[in-house]
Amino acid sequence: MRLLQNIVLVLVICLSTLAARAQVVVGGGVPDNPLKIDYSDPKTYEIGGITSSGTAPLDQRVLPFHVGDVIEVPGEKISKAVKSLWNTGLYEDVEITATRVQGNLIFLDIRLEDRSRLSAFGFKGTTKTEENDLREKLNISQGNIVNDNMIITCKNIIRKYYIDKGFFVCDVDVQQIPNEKIKNAVNLLFDIHKSKKVKIDKITINGNKGVTDAVLLRSMKETKEKFRFMPLYKADTAIAYLFKHKGYYQSKDIKDHLDNYFADRVKLRIFKPSKFIKESYEKDKVNLINRYNELGYRDAVITHDTFYVKRNNMYIDIDVDEGAQYYFRNISFVGNTIYPTSLLKQLLGISKGDIYNQSLLTKNLTMKEDGEDIASLYMNNGYLFFSANPVEVGIDGDSIDIEIRIREGKKAKYNQITIAGNTKTNDNVILRELTTIPGQLFNRADIIRSQQVLMAMGYFNQEKMDVQPRPNETDGTVDINYVVEETTSDQLSLSAGFGAMGFMLTAGIAFNNFSTKKLFKKDAWTPIPGGDGQRIALNASVSTKYYQYYNFSFTEPWLGGKKPNALTVGAYYQKQTNGYNKKDDDKYAYTSIAGASLSIANKLKWPDDYFQMSHTLSYEYYNVKKWGSFIFPTGYAHSLSYIFTISRNSINAPIYPREGSEITFSMQLTPPYSVLSHKDYSNATDQEKYKLLEYHKWKLSVSWFTRIVDNLVLNVRMKMGFMGCYNKTIGISPFGRFYLGGDGMSNFSYDGREIIGMRGYEDDVLSPNVNGSVIGASIYQKFTAELRYPITLNPSATVYVLAFVEAGKGWIDKREYNPFQMHKSVGLGVRVYLPMFGLLGFDWGYGFDPVPGISNWRKQFHISINQSID
Repeated sequence: MRLLQNIVLVLVICLSTLAARAQVVVGGGVPDNPLKIDYSDPKTYEIGGITSSGTAPLDQRVLPFHVGDVIEVPGEKISKAVKSLWNTGLYEDVEITATRVQGNLIFLDIRLEDRSRLSAFGFKGTTKTEENDLREKLNISQGNIVNDNMIITCKNIIRKYYIDKGFFVCDVDVQQIPNEKIKNAVNLLFDIHKSKKVKIDKITINGNKGVTDAVLLRSMKETKEKFRFMPLYKADTAIAYLFKHKGYYQSKDIKDHLDNYFADRVKLRIFKPSKFIKESYEKDKVNLINRYNELGYRDAVITHDTFYVKRNNMYIDIDVDEGAQYYFRNISFVGNTIYPTSLLKQLLGISKGDIYNQSLLTKNLTMKEDGEDIASLYMNNGYLFFSANPVEVGIDGDSIDIEIRIREGKKAKYNQITIAGNTKTNDNVILRELTTIPGQLFNRADIIRSQQVLMAMGYFNQEKMDVQPRPNETDGTVDINYVVEETTSDQLSLSAGFGAMGFMLTAGIAFNNFSTKKLFKKDAWTPIPGGDGQRIALNASVSTKYYQYYNFSFTEPWLGGKKPNALTVGAYYQKQTNGYNKKDDDKYAYTSIAGASLSIANKLKWPDDYFQMSHTLSYEYYNVKKWGSFIFPTGYAHSLSYIFTISRNSINAPIYPREGSEITFSMQLTPPYSVLSHKDYSNATDQEKYKLLEYHKWKLSVSWFTRIVDNLVLNVRMKMGFMGCYNKTIGISPFGRFYLGGDGMSNFSYDGREIIGMRGYEDDVLSPNVNGSVIGASIYQKFTAELRYPITLNPSATVYVLAFVEAGKGWIDKREYNPFQMHKSVGLGVRVYLPMFGLLGFDWGYGFDPVPGISNWRKQFHISINQSID
């Protein structure tokens, strides 16, 4: 027994589920006199004590035994303890040792060696941008345990990152480098070996007879062949085939033949890369079959497909079995009692003999974008619980009979209307804009309209907006929860520059969701009081001694809080001098404008609730002293006018619209002073003519958006304006004319002019010119067509690119107006929306038509702010 007390017993129990270094050791402490253990005859001991050793601490609560327990050695509980500790993944080595045996007491030591901890990690074979991306994706940090699972996970993340970038072949070696300064710590070096980018060179589709390759390839949204432009490649072969097989070419539409001809010869990759992504490819196989289904091939399947890399190019082969093409035959409705079958068939828009298209049938039943579907007919009149189930009731050859089974249900009313996600904007500010009112009948069109109104407010992320209806058919009610995500709506601008006016500093700030009610609440200043939808804007531009401009405006969108009557007040002051000291009266010259306006705008319900009407009273005072380029060198003028504006705005998003239109018509009138006074102005001086400004001005602006495909959008715009006079003796007022050309921005508007931007030409050059001086237009017209595509729709930085064509011109005499003789331009641009700064534009334009007196007119680069160029 004494011998046993002085000997350390060691036993190794080999478990198939454990690593080699997870051990149970029972043995002698004297190498020359080891204790021989009979593994077939384990002994029972009471645990007299448990100690721990090694680099890692032991939490005895995880052990299946404790001091005082009776266990077998070797036995199941010892093995279970080793397995449990090893499976935590926290230890590099686990060993249980019997340190001594005293009678039936056994004393155990559990040695735990810590796994290596991560000290730092780096990359080899990457660019700086790739390294930053990978650090974010790996999501590992100092102190993490380094084990096989971590290494494998990191390698898989890195490989996927490069495969998504087009590097289909990518090897990752991971080197573990011990940290000499920190015990049991390692640095990881991810050594990345990537091949050249793999692009899809060719997608081959076999077995298609009724549908062309071009149609099927277009159905694959993300999996695209790489750029190719060889329109004349093997054209002689195609021509020869034409003469030999005239019947083949006569059997198909010319469009199909052109599709086939150019399918392999022209691949224009502008917005879609040609990299191969396995997940996208799997989705595109589904898209391909969906396209077949839309064309009536309801039995089409992909029988086999493969992809492989050859010389850094990806090749994809797809075998299809088209099956037969099917057609609609008899379409009937059952269960409809509210609306007649004739009306439902008209809305369905599918006739006997049409190609069988399941997606078109579903779309026309439930989800047409224009709302002219059968579900909208019911749901816009309260029938929330409506459903329509199309069932194939007969198939005869290639013809299919459809029975549409309608369940109309009962009408539903709104119960609770709630808002979620607004952290700044008050609930009442949102609720007052909604057209879904508790107690009213459910109307799907009202919900869609409410979403559009919330987007137009500019306070929320348009990509994250959602509506969550909670219907209760038992009591015929529905709760509506509008989910929003606040985004920054306030804007700040600050710029400085040096030019002809000396050093110029410009600053502006706009609080678009302000609250005057919270001005005196200390907790509301975060950093400014907001949430009530009011708008305050301040702008200032100053130079060292030549120019100064100040502008202030305030808008209350719901005057009185009960109706959407918006009140806007504004004031501005602008002064430009020749740089001399004011005290030097003989040389000092200046021109200044002081103005103020008051506007009331209200939303209309007729013809629909997209309309808005406003009335504005505006006053401006012009003061001129010794300003030689002005209409009169010294003098003053008053301008008092009334402006009536009516507009309709149905665009579906304020930052990147995809659908809808915006139409604005305005009329500005001054009192007809000369008509009322009956004064003869034939011999009057310019000061006498323009002391009280008189004119009438009419403007029309139309902007229309349509989605071409996905987020590719076409925007067509037209703007025109006309300025007339009451007295032909006085003529067209030199104040407030139209100046066309350039970026649409001007700091120096000393005569109340309206600046209209047009790309491809310098500022103002498309306005009438007399003796080398631009005098402004009394009539102008401008047409624009833009093709837009977004790079990112992230609300913190929305970016989209565009291509444009424009045409425009200004005339001084309406009798010279000719809309077919305008200056034309084309170009490219990019728009960047930053919530703090608004919409910034960068455009390059090429003008086609020469401008008299201007030599550098063909190429122009423009910078615009907040659609000034539009």
